[in-house]
Amino acid sequence: MPDLAPRERTALAYDRLQLINDTVESPEKLADDPHLLASLHEWTGFVDPTLATLSAIHYNLFLGSLVDHSPDSRRSLDDFTSLRRTGTFLCTELEHGSDVAAIETRAVWDRATGGFVLHTPTSGAQKFMPTTSAIGGPKTAVVAARLIVEDRDEGVFLFLVPLRDENGPCAGVRTWVLPERMGTPVDHCLTAFDHYRLPREALLEGRHGELHPDGTLTSNLGNRRKRVLHSIQRVTAGKLSMSAAAVGASRAALTIAVRYAHARRTSGPRAGQTVPLAAHRSHIGRLLYRLTTAYAMTFLHRETVTRWANRTPENTEDVARLIAVSKSWITWQTRDITLECRERCGAQGLFTVNGLADLITSTEGTITAEGDNLVIALKAGAEMLFSRESPAAPQQHVEPSEHAMADPRFLRDLLAQAVSVWQDRARTSLRQGPSGAPVDRWNQASAAALKMVDAAARLHAADAFLDAAEQAVGPEARTLLRKLVLLFLLKEVSEHTGDLLAEGHLTIADVRSLPEVIEQTIADLTPHTMTLVEAFDLPAEILATIPIAHEDYTRRISALAHGGSRIPAQGRSWEPLRMT
Repeated sequence: MPDLAPRERTALAYDRLQLINDTVESPEKLADDPHLLASLHEWTGFVDPTLATLSAIHYNLFLGSLVDHSPDSRRSLDDFTSLRRTGTFLCTELEHGSDVAAIETRAVWDRATGGFVLHTPTSGAQKFMPTTSAIGGPKTAVVAARLIVEDRDEGVFLFLVPLRDENGPCAGVRTWVLPERMGTPVDHCLTAFDHYRLPREALLEGRHGELHPDGTLTSNLGNRRKRVLHSIQRVTAGKLSMSAAAVGASRAALTIAVRYAHARRTSGPRAGQTVPLAAHRSHIGRLLYRLTTAYAMTFLHRETVTRWANRTPENTEDVARLIAVSKSWITWQTRDITLECRERCGAQGLFTVNGLADLITSTEGTITAEGDNLVIALKAGAEMLFSRESPAAPQQHVEPSEHAMADPRFLRDLLAQAVSVWQDRARTSLRQGPSGAPVDRWNQASAAALKMVDAAARLHAADAFLDAAEQAVGPEARTLLRKLVLLFLLKEVSEHTGDLLAEGHLTIADVRSLPEVIEQTIADLTPHTMTLVEAFDLPAEILATIPIAHEDYTRRISALAHGGSRIPAQGRSWEPLRMT
């Protein structure tokens, strides 16, 4: 795909979306099943990030919103489940990013017809970045707009809006293609509405809001803020999709980098001797650190998806907060992992054909999509500060001993103590802030709150990792995963040794022993790095397209550079070479 122009790559992604749609048993079931949605993005995100973006929009945000709001409605979904019309989602505005409650697009109720007039009142109210171009054929959108009834602002609701057909945009719809962005191409646009008339059934209703013929609105939710959060609840599921794409990208990057570390040889300590890069702990150790994180991310994501799928009305808010915490941590860690893998591959990592460049830039999209990471982490932090319960509690009391720093359960409880330390600091800062100045008070507490959220995410990941290690099939797999989770926890606890020592949770001897335990654990794991990435089960068809993932990478890269002309065969003679 790197040799295709941006528009061609986008068009190819739409074709692939149709292929997915023709393959799945039921598009509605896909939209309504968190496990299926997560799997789709986990396994397509590293192959074609544009396709993953389109899938997230069509199946989750668009079709999912229709399924959620109209489970028993007579509205036909045939055009959307067949992809005769591709769905898109218009919520964010040019001047209103994460601040959804402040969006300005208006849908004014018309008493005479019972329908609505959809209008963009200012330039800042243009819908920002929806996939509303002509690429992909006819399109329909779910549009977030303020419902205005008899001059009453009833809050933000969703409306089903046809955007374009085979002949172009519908009357009253205007789109402008945005400049090319970093990363893989997507047909992002600005979109505005000019007194666009909609029928009565365009409004997506439910118990959260039902508009009656006389213009009265009934709702089981107490205020407009709750109604808007209900209307855009699919954004929460979208966070799971973005996390899934990031998890897949991390595993793909590590598979490439570890395979290259074993294929690439360099001069050894004796004349004429060569050793693989993986022989150097300064090289493979950095990848092992990221491997522990990728495993932790995977198990955390699995656990979070399951909890969302099994949520109840009583725990939905708690699970939604876990999703936000996980999404911000997972996607930020993916940035770190993909950058480290690129650097460990040297100049080879800069070439798009080797797979890492697109993984790096596409990760930036997951960091911002479905809620900017910093914003959702801050929101989660505020909720955790005002919660009466501690986000982390020790599971067992293990007395510090000579071997305590090699005990994963002891280390897990140390990480829980670190979460509590940062929670206490954030709460203290909030209480000591200036009265009557809520922004200043929050500013004083926010840094500690973000530290708390970050540590809590790592603790959730550690718990999921520990559980997975104990459930592994076979003694060899359990032993290897236990050693891997040990390295993960050693790395995490090492970031908090000062606080843990000051609070009496660690001894000076514990802190002094930490570097030696880490080095020994890395040494124990080094011979198993290929096994660890092979367990990611990256498809052979994908690996076949990445030159540096193979022992004969020099021949493969030469073949690409020569375009099939005669090139050196193993450095001895010239012969034609065909890529596999």
